[in-house]
Amino acid sequence: MDLKAVKRLITEGEGFELEFKRKVSSPVKIAKTLSSFANTRGGTVLFGVDDDGSIVGVESEKAELDLIRESAEILCEPPVPYAIRIVPFNRRDVIVVEVEESSEKPHFVTDETNERHVFIRVNDNTVIASKEVVKVLRDERPEKEPLTLMIGENEKRLFSYLDAHPRITVAEFASLINVSTRRASRTLTTLVRAGVIRIHTHERTDFFTLASDDEVSAGSHTARSRTPLRR
Repeated sequence: MDLKAVKRLITEGEGFELEFKRKVSSPVKIAKTLSSFANTRGGTVLFGVDDDGSIVGVESEKAELDLIRESAEILCEPPVPYAIRIVPFNRRDVIVVEVEESSEKPHFVTDETNERHVFIRVNDNTVIASKEVVKVLRDERPEKEPLTLMIGENEKRLFSYLDAHPRITVAEFASLINVSTRRASRTLTTLVRAGVIRIHTHERTDFFTLASDDEVSAGSHTARSRTPLRR
């Protein structure tokens, strides 16, 4: 990658797969960003680029690289794989860190309060994942065994509800079928893994919707249903 490619990235602006950092100010903050890309769909961090897209470069390449290495390899569990490219700019450097979507998700980070969280990317923000999202991330690991899905009365009531309403939360589903939120969460995340419903994380509280017919078809190879998936 050269300076021209960096400028082309900058013109796209910060977003779901791109973030600008003037410098490595805090290894924990960088660990959150890198892990969020690994836990979602991958992404790129440009160090030496201000929030407005202006290139300022970093002064000490080695010091910055040491902090990035600490963020990805020590503060993230498991460590986040990454690739680094150094792009010279006016006697300084722009550090390009690329992270691919991980096959070892979820990656955890211990934050400043000594609490352990999973972070994901939502639009252009890095946010803490809910326990439902963490479960979904675990289920996306390639070594997971094929899913055997039972469609019972609770699932049928969910489908009927979503036929009449655009969305449902864990708490609403728990109330609908009169079970604990833990059991409701487990049912919903299993159906997400099967591709029958989708989880949405871009609001304060996660919610679930019916998957489209194409999404159900795409997810059907991971599920073996003993009862037809009918809504």
